[in-house]
Amino acid sequence: MNNRTDFTPEFNTDEPGENQEVQSTPVKKTASPKQLPFSIFGSIQTVVVYAFLLASLFTLFTPNNLFSGQTINRMFQAWQANPTLVAQPMLAPVQSTSSRIGIVAGHWNNDSGSVCPNGLKEVDVNLTIASLVQQKLAEQGFQVDLMEEFDSRLTQYQAIALISIHNDTCEYLNDEATGFKIAAALETAYPEMTDRLTACMVDRYASTTGLKYRIGNTNDMTYYHAFNEVNTSTPAVIIEAGYLNLDQQILTTRPDLIADGIVNGLMCYIRNESVLPTVTP
Repeated sequence: MNNRTDFTPEFNTDEPGENQEVQSTPVKKTASPKQLPFSIFGSIQTVVVYAFLLASLFTLFTPNNLFSGQTINRMFQAWQANPTLVAQPMLAPVQSTSSRIGIVAGHWNNDSGSVCPNGLKEVDVNLTIASLVQQKLAEQGFQVDLMEEFDSRLTQYQAIALISIHNDTCEYLNDEATGFKIAAALETAYPEMTDRLTACMVDRYASTTGLKYRIGNTNDMTYYHAFNEVNTSTPAVIIEAGYLNLDQQILTTRPDLIADGIVNGLMCYIRNESVLPTVTP
């Protein structure tokens, strides 16, 4: 008897009117058995797709390539679309290579460079400025490699940028022999990045120090050895910060100002700040 009463609601389908409508309604609301495998398959597809996307993102944004040439290239394209936009610096922890910057102290542990009649050596001026640049950048959270002229770390060196700091001759050439020069690597995977770094360095260094940008680089600058040693994804420039004759006073008494000019140029590049059009060599 209990079994019979249990099955009674299911077999009252022959009753007229209301029962037929009640039975037809659940059929419409209940998911079709044929749709269940399809829904499960679709769910599996969705999970697989999201897993693939997450894996791709983790592969892209690793510490080693967060500031790779590809990422900087996208930043530069965004700046081109809106040159007035000033992006915030994207800094990683100090231990990460994505915040690495290389600074070469010209002639350091190789030779003296130019030697002035008063005994002033170019290498000493270069090292003083480079050390200040390293200090100022480190205070902003960057990992800075202070390098010798022919440092073994230059081979396939990868960083946000590499700046080699030098100074021009001690000899008096003429009254126009004052100011600074900048040359960039010719062989680079991202020439637009190197061009932008050069433009930023020229603009910010001139406005910070008051020194004039001079056109006319020597072969030693144009074909600077480090340009052929670093990884082609690393934007690299060499700067002759001034002439050790007419600019000697500012170079020796205000090395902090000279360092500020170099740091400001680097930060202009990293932050995608706008720069005035500059004619470069």
